[in-house]
Amino acid sequence: MAYTVKQIADAIGADHFGDGSLVVSGVSEPAQATERDIALAMKPDYAQHIVTGAAKVAFLWPDADWQSFGLKAAIIARRPRYALAGLSAMLDRGQAYPQGIHPTAFVDQAAAIGKNVSIGAFACIAAGAVIGDDCVIGPQCYVGVNSTLGAHSLLREGVKIGADVRIGAHFIAQPSAIIGGDGFSFVTPELSAVEKVRETLGDQGDIATQSWARIHSLGGVDIGENVEVGANTCIDRGSVRPTKIGNGVKIDNLTQIGHNVIIGNDCLICAQVGIAGSTRIGNNVVLGGQTGVSDNVFIGDNVITGGATKVLSNIPAGRVMLGYPAMKMETHIEIYKSLRKLPRLLRDVTKLQKAIFNTDKND
Repeated sequence: MAYTVKQIADAIGADHFGDGSLVVSGVSEPAQATERDIALAMKPDYAQHIVTGAAKVAFLWPDADWQSFGLKAAIIARRPRYALAGLSAMLDRGQAYPQGIHPTAFVDQAAAIGKNVSIGAFACIAAGAVIGDDCVIGPQCYVGVNSTLGAHSLLREGVKIGADVRIGAHFIAQPSAIIGGDGFSFVTPELSAVEKVRETLGDQGDIATQSWARIHSLGGVDIGENVEVGANTCIDRGSVRPTKIGNGVKIDNLTQIGHNVIIGNDCLICAQVGIAGSTRIGNNVVLGGQTGVSDNVFIGDNVITGGATKVLSNIPAGRVMLGYPAMKMETHIEIYKSLRKLPRLLRDVTKLQKAIFNTDKND
């Protein structure tokens, strides 16, 4: 897969300078770049290593003096990191999955398989499953009963999709993602200690030993278009209604999304986030890594949480939150600054106490 400098610049909406006919087939860090690579130096800090490598072309920041680096051509974008999305898509060689259905794969006769579908070794497609056109299903994947996978989707190795899951087009799941497992729903015959603690905010009352009864998950999972799910991420099916993920949502690795959760469009859910059951999340929300969200809360549109934030109550639209419990980021930073001053404040209080004590003693 190779393109000229001009072809790449035109495709990603960037400007090119110098010899636009130069052909490249890969991208690389400047010091390791070969003559067939584009050296990525989107900031001046990285440009010093261009002369170390062998690149003839570099991907640079606006107003960069490309000729000073001894290059024969350059591609310059107004927003380099955004243009990198298009550049990386053009030069991505993709996963080396074979075309067609592997002999060891099992496809139920009652499944519907679209055109140009690739199904890898030891994959299993259950009865009633519908696989859209141009899908790639990697080795050891499972698509459950009556589940639908939209066109142009990619399931990496070992992805498991349970029954009654509906997924839109252009879906990507990284290795070992699991969609449609049962929700974590259990109940005791009498009021449990946990329920008492919720009511009293701390007092669990008389502790009585009780066994937990399972509430079965009868709902499925609905996922929109252009959604990506990271490796080892789990999205639970709903109790009665489906768990819902909107269009354009990007979910990182090791994320847990509980039963009945509703996530709006174009949200970014970073690694190790945990979202408890029946939580509702608006559009364009960003949850930083290790954010924890309690059950049955609402997070409004355009909310951003910093890393390790713990959301225990509703958050209005547009807030930037941080801390445990979550609070406005500026408030959390102010409190943190005050905490850093506590040791000095305690020393000053101790000195004042001694001064006052000595004054009383002298009197």
